[in-house]
Amino acid sequence: MSFLGSYTYQLDEKGRVSLPAAFRREVGDQSFVLLHAYPESLALYPQEEWREVEERLRDLLKHQPGMRLGVLSALSNAAEVVPDAQGRILIPARMQEAIGLKGQALLVGVMTRIEIWDPARFEEAMRAGAGDFATFAPQIFR
Repeated sequence: MSFLGSYTYQLDEKGRVSLPAAFRREVGDQSFVLLHAYPESLALYPQEEWREVEERLRDLLKHQPGMRLGVLSALSNAAEVVPDAQGRILIPARMQEAIGLKGQALLVGVMTRIEIWDPARFEEAMRAGAGDFATFAPQIFR
């Protein structure tokens, strides 16, 4: 499973956003787990990938029991989302507010997950931090 590219869609009045057809083809009829894993964006994991995240969380708790409240905090705001017949998912209002999502949503494929961003915040983040990647690009894209 690999998600690539970025797509901008309107949020509808109920807080739903369409998943790009290319992303829907990758997952078939799987549900997703949506959570606020990063300060500036939401992470959307297909069930298959989410199982691996859960395993890493279990491992973290096994080796770092002091991380319990951090894991609890992350998971307490997670939501299972199932695309409707039109391929839309609901982004809960609290998650929209957490990342400043208003009107439009940018869905970015990040290999095993999809990140959901406010488009202006994404552009700002890219301007601020993309330069670091240029150092590694020749090693990766040869």
